[in-house]
Amino acid sequence: MSVAPGKPQSELPWAELEPGTQPQRLLAWTPEQWPLAEGWRATVDEFLASSEGQRLADFLRERIAAGAAIYPPHPLRALQLTPLASVHAVVLGQDPYHGPGQAEGLAFSVAEGVKHPPSLRNIFKELGTTPQSGSLVEWSRSGVLLLNACLTVEDGQPASHARKGWEALTDRLLALVAATASPCVYLLWGAHAQAKAELIRAHAAQYGREVLLLQTNHPSPLSASRPPVPFLGSGCFVAAREWLAQRDIQGVF
Repeated sequence: MSVAPGKPQSELPWAELEPGTQPQRLLAWTPEQWPLAEGWRATVDEFLASSEGQRLADFLRERIAAGAAIYPPHPLRALQLTPLASVHAVVLGQDPYHGPGQAEGLAFSVAEGVKHPPSLRNIFKELGTTPQSGSLVEWSRSGVLLLNACLTVEDGQPASHARKGWEALTDRLLALVAATASPCVYLLWGAHAQAKAELIRAHAAQYGREVLLLQTNHPSPLSASRPPVPFLGSGCFVAAREWLAQRDIQGVF
């Protein structure tokens, strides 16, 4: 893949990225230059100026300098595709897929042409659809914020960037959404996502926002069919659509 002369790497559109591209060559740590949809910039900039943001930036630079393969090339892509004012649903994942060419910066989503991971297959099964593409870009464009708690990962090493600082940013983003988006459905799958329920409830209550929290097991095959609240058969997408439709919000999911 070639880069147009004079074009900053941080502004490369996702459409130019190919499966198998070495992401560490593209992940220039200059997120203040990345285009973001309306509503997110102040929160991101505030985080970047904080001590937590600086520590995360230093960590990522060190890993890139050491030759680590870091995915995805655009960690803030969810914030590029979904303006804050458009958010009417949130799906919270844990961290990006850790295989080459898989992660595209959206929770549970994979790039075009990539085989569907097991959790994503179960999501489509519960949704009652079998699309060829595993990319959830259209969800993002219809008002679904597909946010991972940790926004980068190293090749073959799940959770390798957990507790390095990303969670401080994504908690701020969740708090911002809870204080702003209304009506909004939160699909919290598994214990990791459900740990954010109180943060969401507290900020939504403080600002008088109308929210619905739908909590099930994670869609992973290890838990999707097990108690206490199996993901498969939960009807979470039907419940989300019906609740939003009652509030004149259509076309989500």
